[in-house]
Order: sequence, then C-alpha cells, then structure tokens
Amino acid sequence: MNSKLNINDDGWLDGVEIIRSPNFEVRPLADDIRLLVVHAISLPPGQYGGGYIQQFFSNQLDPDAHDYFTEIRGLKVSAHCLIQRDGHLIQFVSFRDRAWHAGVSCWNGEHNCNDFSIGIELEGCDDDAFDVRQYQQLSALVIALRKQYPAISEQSICGHSDIAPGRKTDPGPCFDWSRLAQLTNNS
Repeated sequence: MNSKLNINDDGWLDGVEIIRSPNFEVRPLADDIRLLVVHAISLPPGQYGGGYIQQFFSNQLDPDAHDYFTEIRGLKVSAHCLIQRDGHLIQFVSFRDRAWHAGVSCWNGEHNCNDFSIGIELEGCDDDAFDVRQYQQLSALVIALRKQYPAISEQSICGHSDIAPGRKTDPGPCFDWSRLAQLTNNS
C-alpha cells in the first residue's frame, strides 16, 4: 500500500499495477480536471475477488463465467483506478484522458462529467462497509490527485450517486465520507 503516490507527466501513477483499458478518449481540454467521482463495483454483484472487474474494464470478461455477466455483455466502461478490498491499487486510464465511468451525468449544472472528472472505483457495494485499507489508499490517491490537479477541491469530491441521482447509488450508504475527509485533511 502506498502512503505517498506520485503522478508522472503522462498522468500515470508511479509504482502501481497498470492494466491499460481500451475504453477511454482524449479529454476535450487536457488540463480541465476538477472533479473526483468515487464509485463502487463488485462483479458478480456482492462478490469480491476473482479479477472480474479488471477483465470488465479491459473488455476481457467472459459472459459465460456468471449469469450476471450476460447482462453486461458488450458494455464498454472503465475507471481511472480501482482500489481492491485489500487496498491494492490498479490504474486503467491515464488521468490526462477521459475514462468512461460516469455515463449520463451532471455536476453543478455541467453535463458529461467524464470530460472533466477522474473516476475511482472501490471494490464494494451499497450493503457492505469498505475496508480500512481502501480508505487509506483512497486518501493517499486523493492527496496526490489534489496536488497534481489543484482544481479538485474538497467540495468537488463526490459519489456516482451525486452526479447520476436516481440512476446510480454508489458508493452507497456504507461509504464513510467523514472518514475520507478526516484522512485527506490530516495529511
């Protein structure tokens, strides 16, 4: 687990696992990064481990491996990073590029949040508490991102549910926003 993370000039974290996703585009404005969106994902729903999220974000998910996977067959999505239950951090898309994480979204009256946001997935779901190691890694990542992209303020860190209300619920009621704020403000 990294207590201090560094982002290189190409928008990649140094010293973390990289699995490049094909699901991204160049940002309309490369330096317009001012929102951080926290997500939660588990594949199959409610189950952890197995590498299915990594396969999903890299278009390698076998739809026959689980009944649920036939429902998401053909979806092309990604996030910039995934933090697994044990705190392991994986990056899929350069922060300088637009990952496909937000979908139909709106923040402060601006639509298409993928254009100006960074998406961080936590392995989890609405009904389970997140692991302390995930909060530790997420706080280190938030600190590094805010240092690199100062337009990301404390007020511009939100959940997927905040930018897609009624459509998305993640990271869900078990995510402890005050814990994240405490960890990022005390560093």
